[in-house]
Amino acid sequence: MAKKLFKNYSYSFDSNERKILTTFCKQVLNQLSSDEKFYREIKVFQSLLEKLQEGNEETKLTKDESTRLSVNLKENVKNLEKQVDKSWFLKKWLLKSMLKQYKNILLIHFSD
Repeated sequence: MAKKLFKNYSYSFDSNERKILTTFCKQVLNQLSSDEKFYREIKVFQSLLEKLQEGNEETKLTKDESTRLSVNLKENVKNLEKQVDKSWFLKKWLLKSMLKQYKNILLIHFSD
């Protein structure tokens, strides 16, 4: 099967997905803001956060923004799965809904 030459990086997130991704970007920025080594990542996520907060129906991302967002979401899903396995009932119940939302975003918008 032939590989696509050009990929469309325009995404149409609904309000719930936009809110989840905005919160995710804010968390990433809070974690990375203290270290100067992550200057490029901080710049990418700030740009991504600005685009998500504009509230446009269609969000156009750069290739770098799209790949970094998908990689970080995948890592977050792995981490949440580990936490769900180790946690007790109430925490597991709360984490499963968040895990399901992240998986849906990855499946719908970032599946390769």
